[in-house]
Amino acid sequence: MDIRAIKLRFDIIGDNHALNRAIDIAVQVAATDLSVLITGESGVGKEVFPQIIHTNSPRKHNQYFAVNCGAIPEGTIDSELFGHEKGSFTGAYETRKGYFEVADGGTLFLDEVAELPLSTQVRLLRVLQSGEFIKVGSSKVQKTDVRVIAATNVNVLRAIEMGKFREDLYYRLNTVPIYVPPLRERKEDIHQLFKKFALDFADKYKMPTIRLNHDAVRILENYRWPGNIRQLKSIAEQISIIEHNREISTEVLKKYIPEEGVSHLPVRTEGHGADYMTDRDIIFKVLYQLRQEIEELKSGIVKSQVPVSSVIAKRDDVGDVIEERSVVDYDEEAEISSGKESQDFSIQSMNADLIRKSLEKHNGKRKAAAAELGISERTLYRKIKELNLDI
Repeated sequence: MDIRAIKLRFDIIGDNHALNRAIDIAVQVAATDLSVLITGESGVGKEVFPQIIHTNSPRKHNQYFAVNCGAIPEGTIDSELFGHEKGSFTGAYETRKGYFEVADGGTLFLDEVAELPLSTQVRLLRVLQSGEFIKVGSSKVQKTDVRVIAATNVNVLRAIEMGKFREDLYYRLNTVPIYVPPLRERKEDIHQLFKKFALDFADKYKMPTIRLNHDAVRILENYRWPGNIRQLKSIAEQISIIEHNREISTEVLKKYIPEEGVSHLPVRTEGHGADYMTDRDIIFKVLYQLRQEIEELKSGIVKSQVPVSSVIAKRDDVGDVIEERSVVDYDEEAEISSGKESQDFSIQSMNADLIRKSLEKHNGKRKAAAAELGISERTLYRKIKELNLDI
């Protein structure tokens, strides 16, 4: 089967040389039982290549399974791949077959293989070398005849250096490597892909097809596409649904393409947390810590079963003046109620202080203060009234 027929069958768009090379290798290796490692960035379409290999192999009439190794919890991955015996661990109510057993005679695609724990990598290496595996909780060696195809978007050599991936497993999987190029290396295919997605969504949503003008096409082709084909498809769908005008200009397209070097995704900053925290964030953090401390204090009082009067007496000894009702017998409900009142009072105090500071900062302008606090102006008026603030 030639490359054009493969593209037509598996709905592959593009004429990039590196893409054609990857398809050609997949077709050539299909007739063998060699292990294949597919590499490439996330979103480039690596999942189609195991299907090309399987459907062009002598195993095509047997089972094909795709397993996302990164989506299976570490505690259950061995059971998923190799099966388990009844009673081998909590929740193992019956004997279960794993993928290597049910895929016997067929093909098993292990996506995100670099996410496998090291202990599971040892088991996988044994299957690849001898075709043998042992179920979790069993001592019986079983045989299987499975063609393994693996894929990863991780730099495996770097993972080996960091001790996260076994070198011997890498060389066993990497008998035949297939590299799927990122979209930025396939500039000649980008507009063609966009047009294909636009036609698909026009048909799906029963609407006219969107079209890019000449300048918009240039922007599309020169963008880096960190999310690759998956990102391109998503943007084509967004524009198809949202825009009324079917002729897409550069101004419209730029609204959907993130700026280079700027991420709009939520990220966790390392080492600069305090620098990027707003005053409001700090206040909420303090409130949360205060609440935790109060809960811990309440828990300690309940566990110690110390009468309230004893606690008050001790605090008086160190010079604290507390004017509260003395309770000789321990009363859990009274103690919890007292804790809540203290907590509410603390929060109210901090809210009042926060509102005062915000109003002072903005010279009494309530609209500006409300915006900084993240509340409506009406809510700010209500808070001032509730807290009896003399502002």
